[in-house]
Amino acid sequence: MSPEERRAHLIRARELFNAGDYWAAHEALETVWRSIISDDAASVWQGLIQAAAALLHLQRGNRHGVTVVGRGALDKLRGPQRPDVEFETVQFGAHLARALAGEGDPPRLEFRSDA
Repeated sequence: MSPEERRAHLIRARELFNAGDYWAAHEALETVWRSIISDDAASVWQGLIQAAAALLHLQRGNRHGVTVVGRGALDKLRGPQRPDVEFETVQFGAHLARALAGEGDPPRLEFRSDA
């Protein structure tokens, strides 16, 4: 995948995610994840994909899915910001934890300020 194609997929994933279209965002994020060579970065991308799935479960009222998939997402998003992941993940993970606990709005998927 070229850098331009990757950027287009990332922009689309962000738009879908922030519009609450978590299933389509999940699919767009998977497209980027499948193109990754680094195993270290792949885990964080998997966490973002799982975050979209957990929020979809939340929309549908599936508490078991929220708990199981959400826990996986939070585990994969834990840790410092990776420089090879264009999205900001530290604050995203904190907001995701609150949203999955029913304590706030869903997080927004945003690019890092230096990406």
